[in-house]
Amino acid sequence: MKLFIALVGLLALAKALPAVTHSKVLCYYDSRSYVRESQARMLPLDLDPALSFCTHLLYGYAGIQPDTYKLVSLNENLDIDRTHDNYRAITSLKAKYPGLTVLLSVGGDADTEEPEKYNLLLESQQARTAFINSGVLLAEQYGFDGIDLAWQFPRVKPKKIRSTWGSLWHGIKKTFGTTPVDEKESEHREGFTALVRELKQALIHKPKMQLGVTVLPNVNSTIYHDVPAIINLVDYVNVGAYDYYTPTRNNKEADYTAPIYTPQNRNPLQNADAAVTYWLTSGAPSQKIVLSIATFGRTWKLDADSEIAGVPPIHTDGPGEAGPYVKTEGLLSYPEVCGKLINPNQQKGMRPHLRKVTDPSKRFELGLTKDTDLTYIFGTYAFRLPDDNGEGGIWVSYEDPDTAGQKAAYVKLVKESRWCRYCGPIIG
Repeated sequence: MKLFIALVGLLALAKALPAVTHSKVLCYYDSRSYVRESQARMLPLDLDPALSFCTHLLYGYAGIQPDTYKLVSLNENLDIDRTHDNYRAITSLKAKYPGLTVLLSVGGDADTEEPEKYNLLLESQQARTAFINSGVLLAEQYGFDGIDLAWQFPRVKPKKIRSTWGSLWHGIKKTFGTTPVDEKESEHREGFTALVRELKQALIHKPKMQLGVTVLPNVNSTIYHDVPAIINLVDYVNVGAYDYYTPTRNNKEADYTAPIYTPQNRNPLQNADAAVTYWLTSGAPSQKIVLSIATFGRTWKLDADSEIAGVPPIHTDGPGEAGPYVKTEGLLSYPEVCGKLINPNQQKGMRPHLRKVTDPSKRFELGLTKDTDLTYIFGTYAFRLPDDNGEGGIWVSYEDPDTAGQKAAYVKLVKESRWCRYCGPIIG
C-alpha cells in the first residue's frame, strides 16, 4: 500500500506522456516519511518500483540555518549520520538507474523554524553567497546532481466566507486598495532572480549539475518569478498546482483542491491551466514546465449545515479526522482514501464508507484538439454525510488514476500542440 502512493501518478503519466527526449517525470521523496510508523513509513528501497518511471528524483527537504543562512540538513541524524546516511542511500540509487538525476530540494514548507529567513536571505548578497557556497558543497559531498529551490515565499490569502455585510465591507476596502501579503515583494522578486543567477553561476563549473525551481502551492508566480530573467538559467520549473483549497486555509468551506480548469464562479487563477499559462505566456518553453500531481487527499468535516448532495463548494467544520497511517488531521494518503471508499462486500454494522463522485463532465480523453470543450475538468471527490447516530461526516478531494491521467493528457496537449485554453497558440 505504501508504494501505491508513489506509483499511482507515475503510472498514469508514463502512459500518457509522449515518448520524447524532453519529457520529464519528477518524483519527490519526502524524507519525513522515513520516521513514520507502520505502513506510512517509506525507506529508500521502497522507491525502487517507481524509479523506472522517473527522470528526476527530488529529495525533500533541506533547509536554511537562520543565523548563518547556510543550506543545511533538517534532520542530520537521518540524512548524514552514519547510522542511516539517507542522503547517500538516495543518491546511490543512480547506480541501478544511471539515467536518474537526483537533486536536493530546499524548503518545501518543511522548514518551519523562522520561515521569514527565506525572504531575508533574498535581501542580502552576503546571505545568498553563504547559502550558495554551502549548498553546492553539500550537494557535491553527498552525490546530488543539483539543487531544487522549493522556495517558501508568502502565500496568497485564502478566500474568506463572508456575510452579506462582510462582503459589502470587503468590496469597499478593495476600492481603496488592500494590504499586500509581502510589503517587499518587488525586492524579493529581484532577490530571487539574483539567487537563481548566482547559484547557476556557481553550478556552471560542476559537471552535469542541474538547477530547478519548484513553485509551491498558493505562491503567486506573477509576483515572485521573473520568468524572462530566470527561465534560461534553470533546467525545469515544477508547478505545484494543487492545495488551492485545504482545511487549514479554508476550514469552513471545502472545494476541489486541484482542478485543471476553473469551476463555475470560482477564482479563475486557482487551477492548473492558469498556473501553467503564466509561465508559457511569459516565455517559458513547454519542455521546461512540469505539472505536479499530489498523491494525497485533503479532508473536511461535514456538519448539519453541509448540503446533502455533497457538491462543492460545501460548508464544513474544519479538518477531517486523521487516518490510520499518516495520522494527520485534514490529510489522507491515497491508500487511506481507498480504504474509506464504498466496499460492495461491506458487512452490516461496519463504519459507513465514502461515496466516490468522479468528474461530472468526463470529457477529457487523449488526442484532444484545441477545439475540444475542456471547461469542466475539476477532479474526484468522495463524501459521507453525518448521521443521526453521531457518525461524523467527511468530504475528501483527491487524485486517482483517472485524474492523474487527465493531467498527463493536459500536459501532452500543451506540449505537442503548444496550446493552452486561455493563452492561445504558444510562441517560443
